[in-house]
Amino acid sequence: HKRITLANQILATFLLLAGCASTTLQSQWRDPGYTGGPFRKIFVIGLSARDVTARRIFEDVMVAKLGAAGVQAVPEWQHLPSDGPLPEGAVSAAVDGTGADAVLIARLVGIDTRISVSPVAVPGPGFGWYGPYAGWYSGWYAAPQVTQYDVVIVETSLFDTKTKRLVWSATSQTVDPVSVQKEAPAFADTII
Repeated sequence: HKRITLANQILATFLLLAGCASTTLQSQWRDPGYTGGPFRKIFVIGLSARDVTARRIFEDVMVAKLGAAGVQAVPEWQHLPSDGPLPEGAVSAAVDGTGADAVLIARLVGIDTRISVSPVAVPGPGFGWYGPYAGWYSGWYAAPQVTQYDVVIVETSLFDTKTKRLVWSATSQTVDPVSVQKEAPAFADTII
């Protein structure tokens, strides 16, 4: 009985951990020559050609998180149309119109589907022959557990609007995301 309870607890913990998304920085770069100091106002752009709603959610969450960290920010969706190609110079005009001194751009680089195979101890029937006595017995055996999950890769870049230079860039991975709405807060915390 104790074995079954312990095995169930281990399995429940594993399933709980496997179902949680997490965002980590895989690499980041800083311009070693940047001497401009901290930014006061950031224009946030989430690039997503297919999903306008996800882009707006991302931008709103990033703006709120930056605000909570003491940095004023504005979402791109409030200053540019959400559909169709933009005329040349529209983004620069929008950024200049807000008075932002930096632009933060996050773009989806890719989605990798991965498979994990791990052994899990499960109870099961077994048949054994012990001399003249044959019988069923209950035992434990290792069964493979196959889990498929997605890893979302995002590149985030921060530009100085005065010099038009890239001052910081990072690549992040979010493991097994549920939705932009649920994952954006943790993503924003990691980036900030």
